[in-house]
Amino acid sequence: MELSFRWYGPKDPVSLSDIRQSNANFVVTSLHEIPSGEKWLDFEIKKRINFINKQNLKDNVHLKWNVVESIPVHNNIKLRDKNYKKLINNYKDTISNIAKNKIKTICYNFMPIVDWTRTQLDYKLPTDALALRFNFLQIIIFERFILNLKDIEKRYSLNQIKMAEKLYKIMTTKEIQNLKVAIMGGLPAAEKKYSIGSFKKMLQAYKNIQDKDLKENLKYFLKEIIPVAEDHNVKMALHPDDPPIRLFGVPRIVSNSNDYKYILDSYKSPSNGMTFCAGSLASNKKNDVYNIFNKFKKKINFIHLRNIKIEKDQKSFYESNHLMGDIDFVKIIKMIIKEEKRRSIDKKIEIPMRPDHGHCLLDDQNKKFINPGYTAIGRMMGLSEIRGVIKSIN
Repeated sequence: MELSFRWYGPKDPVSLSDIRQSNANFVVTSLHEIPSGEKWLDFEIKKRINFINKQNLKDNVHLKWNVVESIPVHNNIKLRDKNYKKLINNYKDTISNIAKNKIKTICYNFMPIVDWTRTQLDYKLPTDALALRFNFLQIIIFERFILNLKDIEKRYSLNQIKMAEKLYKIMTTKEIQNLKVAIMGGLPAAEKKYSIGSFKKMLQAYKNIQDKDLKENLKYFLKEIIPVAEDHNVKMALHPDDPPIRLFGVPRIVSNSNDYKYILDSYKSPSNGMTFCAGSLASNKKNDVYNIFNKFKKKINFIHLRNIKIEKDQKSFYESNHLMGDIDFVKIIKMIIKEEKRRSIDKKIEIPMRPDHGHCLLDDQNKKFINPGYTAIGRMMGLSEIRGVIKSIN
């Protein structure tokens, strides 16, 4: 595997020097300063590459930008509404400009309104490490008591609503505020930070969108962008929904094996592939991550290795250490290495991989990090564990 580390650019508290010290060889990054929907110009991409190269001169370990994660897909594209055609053309031009700079893998997602969702950014574990957590009841609390939505009885059972009300009564003002921040823009690389009003406005925009509509809109998007990716030998890697369940009554269509089959069959091309995110897929108990890997292994263009622990309600989960969760990482890594060997007929081929997220550990707990889940020490620990498994297998 190409051992990579996500980096949020020159303003990231985790520096390129930090990443070199983790023993990663590649960086996964994006031009987060460019608003969603706008075209990435060639000189802006070159500027980021030059920054990385300049930092490389300080050390013998030269990091390389191997994956763009991500080019956000604007909500107007997902809705196929308003200026979506112009936005798609901007997306196609961005793919072309990225390819000109010899970056050949692009990770993206098609999650409506918000990207990956957590309800707590500092869940304290028995070890005193801080983890990201998704609490299903707090999603109901967010809908009922923060957004004041009137139709939640259509989505949740009476018992679930009563349990959420009970939890809400004992939550502190700080916990409620943290819940708002976590869902409406507290996570890194969010397409947008919402207010309560703007969030409800986006929910209204998706009010009449059904699963089949969103699938058709994704299919249309693929038919537009994949030929451009093909022309430039770029591999697109669609990330699964995180978590892979319906939220706020809005469809999610990249959540399971059947969804990926539909997507990959919609436009058959080497450029139309997936990001295999073990933790995202496994957070829904119905998903067999090993089966999904085997079924789509030829279409995996990028890998996130992150582990989770599903809680007693079977809907909530927290992010565990990489080797201590519900996923057997030794089994998964063996499968990845086997697939890489299958691909390496003429030359050695490694799939780009990054340790996804990590606990906030040790001295990092005393620092102010702007990207929850992306502190240095926790991810370095994850990468070290993964490297150890790879070494023992090989």
